[in-house]
Amino acid sequence: MKKYEIKETKVIPPEQLYHLYQSVGWSRYIREFDKLTAGLKNSLKVLTAWDADKLVGLVRAVGDGATILYVQDLLILPEYQNQGVGFSLMKKLLANYPQVMQKVLMTEEAPDVRHFYEKCGFISADQGSGVAFYRFE
Repeated sequence: MKKYEIKETKVIPPEQLYHLYQSVGWSRYIREFDKLTAGLKNSLKVLTAWDADKLVGLVRAVGDGATILYVQDLLILPEYQNQGVGFSLMKKLLANYPQVMQKVLMTEEAPDVRHFYEKCGFISADQGSGVAFYRFE
């Protein structure tokens, strides 16, 4: 298992941020890189995972921190996936907002993705009493 340290920071070397998003195939984010960096800057919280000076993971949340917390991004370098990095980042993020009743996220449907978020305590809208709507443009 690789070692890593979790830090709270919105200051990330652009080339490392670009590489992280590229490594997981999130090309739309890096196509409009200025929007990504502005989004990070304006996020409620950004937690990062580092192996020495190498960015290996990131989770960010948007919302008001009182009534709603929206987990916007959770990315882990492929070679660090399935080693607890994502779970640690999510656990630390959620621990910052125990008072927030509504914690939400939207992601792709895949068995491993579903399993991961259920392990983090999330319930899929198709399994609970809620309904989810979205609009991509």
